[in-house]
Amino acid sequence: MNASQIAVVSGGMMGFLAVGMGAMGAHHLTLAESERAAWSTAVDYQMWHALLLLIVPFIASRASRTYPFMIASFAVGIVLFSGSIYLLVLTENSLWGPLTPLGGICILFGWLLLSWSLWSNRESIFH
Repeated sequence: MNASQIAVVSGGMMGFLAVGMGAMGAHHLTLAESERAAWSTAVDYQMWHALLLLIVPFIASRASRTYPFMIASFAVGIVLFSGSIYLLVLTENSLWGPLTPLGGICILFGWLLLSWSLWSNRESIFH
């Protein structure tokens, strides 16, 4: 599978899971207000970045050497960021806490690579 196919499949699966996790948090878990807020943040970040993975193949330069790293950064970032929050809420084990900022850093790196891809191909995009 190439990076674009991975992006689309990952985006679809992450979106599917975000809807499921949102429903689980809203209807099947008894959560304190702070846990509900954390769960909601995880679902929001997962859904927004799932959508991003679905559109990135259409807006970023797939010829760029950084393209596969951008896709990987977003996918790994979603898993680490949202996944660690889900695990923190479900298990109440702080062991998962350090993964959350690592996921955030991966997501930030993905955005940086996306910006770089768009900037370096601005002539073909905006003209």
